Amino acid sequence: MEWGTLVATLGGGLIAIAGTVLADRLRTRQEHRRGLQARRRDVYTEFIAAAGAAHTELRRLAQSGAEATGLEEASRLALTDARIYEVRERLFIDASARIAGTGQAMFECLRALRRTVAAGADVSTPAFHDIYHPYLDAVWAYREAVRNELEGHALAPADFGWSAWDGHERCPHCRQRGTNTQPEQR
Repeated sequence: MEWGTLVATLGGGLIAIAGTVLADRLRTRQEHRRGLQARRRDVYTEFIAAAGAAHTELRRLAQSGAEATGLEEASRLALTDARIYEVRERLFIDASARIAGTGQAMFECLRALRRTVAAGADVSTPAFHDIYHPYLDAVWAYREAVRNELEGHALAPADFGWSAWDGHERCPHCRQRGTNTQPEQR
């Protein structure tokens, strides 16, 4: 047997094995990335949906004019029943730092809205709107960050014919009381 043939065969075998290992590693890495992106998309959507459910219940409480003694508990239940706390923890685990940050900012605004409703603010009061519009702005900041991360492009208020995300310009209560309809742009 010639040594050259043996060395060439062993070299070819090593190259084939190395190529297979490298291809398998790249495929595993790509599958991991796809799995992470799918988990992120799911938790990002679940978080905004939970916030939306809590928001809807808080608005209902603010419109119904429930007894002030029951508003504290009912407003707390609005967040708990929407599972916002649970989903927020999942967001912190799977989200990128930017999305976790914008999600937390939105969550803090939602909690401020909860406290305002618990204090008895009706949807037509300035106290409600002073907290409500920053919450809307935070919701859109979250959506914008998520779309930018997942899709590579975000929406802009102008896509809807608006000048800002916070909703002041479309709010009959704020227009009626003469609030500034041109808030600072992000």
